[in-house]
Amino acid sequence: MLLTVDVGNSQTVLATFDGPRRVDCWRVTTAPKATADELRMLWRGLLRDTTVTGVAVCSAVPALLPALRQLLDSLEVPVVLIGPGVRTGVPLHVDNPREVGADRVVTALAAHEMFGRRPDGAGRPVVVVDFGTSTNVDAVGPDGQFLGGALAPGVEVSHDALASRAAQLRSVELTVPGQAIGKNTVAALQSGLVLGFAGLVDGLVGRIAAELVAQFGAAPVVVATGGLAPLMAGNCRTISEREPDLTVHGLRLAFERQQAR
Repeated sequence: MLLTVDVGNSQTVLATFDGPRRVDCWRVTTAPKATADELRMLWRGLLRDTTVTGVAVCSAVPALLPALRQLLDSLEVPVVLIGPGVRTGVPLHVDNPREVGADRVVTALAAHEMFGRRPDGAGRPVVVVDFGTSTNVDAVGPDGQFLGGALAPGVEVSHDALASRAAQLRSVELTVPGQAIGKNTVAALQSGLVLGFAGLVDGLVGRIAAELVAQFGAAPVVVATGGLAPLMAGNCRTISEREPDLTVHGLRLAFERQQAR
């Protein structure tokens, strides 16, 4: 049983795998600067109550890495902490590979393995739209290479900023409005946040897809992932596939590659 842990700025996702089959998955809301103690509480019970034979972790919070390493070093099972020096098999075709977050790397790995292969075995480009704390639109080449992408504010981050900084606006439930023209403040906010971000994603995907077609001669498959993917994907005209937990699948694949070395 493999335990995978994706430590984010606002959520930590834990999943267990029995071989390639995902057994269970949990999304836990965590503080923006979750401490190592909070993380220890999240998975200590899993290590005690399940037959865990390995752990794979990535973190989008660089300040946590020293504490994570100390915590993981105490485990008596094989551990992979994704970061510089860990070979995931994902070529990083960017200006500075060290700037690319570990979560984006393993997400690209899963996107290629799960969606970037045609039935005949040939590769095809993939665009990953990750609806998380930030909205990431990343391009993956037909050979699984990470090509870069676009980073925009997340839907919830924008919602919180509006509620805290605009005197006449307030927090609303993030849900799909019945129409784009809001007849009241709540509906108008929902339209701007949900339909507005859908339009942002469609615009970015259209531009990125055109660049991929020009480079590789093939249109990409577009995959939605992340905590808000169930809300947002259906409102984006360019998204054709959904897998909310691409990152933990990528952690499983990275762990398997490390063990096979």
